[in-house]
Amino acid sequence: MTSDFYDDPELAEPHFSLPERLQDKDATVRRIALMDLADLDGDAHVPLLLAALGDDAAVVRTEAARALEAFESPATVRGLARLLSDEDADVRAAAAQSLSELKLQESAQELLPFMAADDAFVRAAALRGVRELRVPDSFAPALAALGDADPLVRREAVTVLGYLKRLDAVDALTRLATEDPVPEVRRAAAGALGFAEETPAVLAALLAALSDQAWQVREEAATTLGKLRLRDAAPALVTALDDAYWQVRLRAARSLGRLRNVDALPGLTAALTHTISNLRKEAALALGEIGASAALPALRAAENDPDPEVRRSVRLALQQIGAQA
Repeated sequence: MTSDFYDDPELAEPHFSLPERLQDKDATVRRIALMDLADLDGDAHVPLLLAALGDDAAVVRTEAARALEAFESPATVRGLARLLSDEDADVRAAAAQSLSELKLQESAQELLPFMAADDAFVRAAALRGVRELRVPDSFAPALAALGDADPLVRREAVTVLGYLKRLDAVDALTRLATEDPVPEVRRAAAGALGFAEETPAVLAALLAALSDQAWQVREEAATTLGKLRLRDAAPALVTALDDAYWQVRLRAARSLGRLRNVDALPGLTAALTHTISNLRKEAALALGEIGASAALPALRAAENDPDPEVRRSVRLALQQIGAQA
């Protein structure tokens, strides 16, 4: 390191011993020194963090990987990417998490080759790292990864395609939303379809997902149907108001509000007395969006709900209906 670094006023008391502490024989001392480095302003100390990625102690490598999430550069990405194959699971997880936080466009070019790695964890971490960057070059490897044997890779590939919003991925996503053997992948695919155009295939896939055995998939499908405002889905969403899981009911209520479906009034007014306050709140908001005066008696009965958030939503709904009358 240059003398300019050691003369940096940021390393004056009480940090004057940081370089020495980073060379200490005790891994715990080195780890704490890295934590102190991460608290300093500026990026003059990044080379020290990068060097620590090669430390003999896993706890030190883990700390360095965590600290580097705040410093975006191709060198940081390369260093973190190498740790995706580390022998220690905590180190690998820390590197993957930090890569997912980096938003530098150049990061994608560093990560793209890792999508073809032999290790499934590395492939998944690379996909996760590029998803929010929306880099066109990630489309082809993500589409190919939908056929990966590892469900974690398939799920991350689905999220990449969801961020890219490419219509030529819709057919593959509709297939995964109903056919993938792993619920979490089906759920991710149902959510990723939120950018799709209204087609019979998309509607059919989401309606099938709304009847999935896994409630998390049903919940995601209910959400996406509302985002796409697929009016032909209204009867199925009304049925979903009686789902065994309140989380599915909540999303169905929200989507029916977006669709302004009057056929949902009986189910939504019934939900105003549900034991889960979040569902009562969502039902009130949906009734306000629908704007039907037939909902007024049930809303007025809910004005004294014990939950202040529900009362606020009821007041808003009453104002909306009054404005539309």
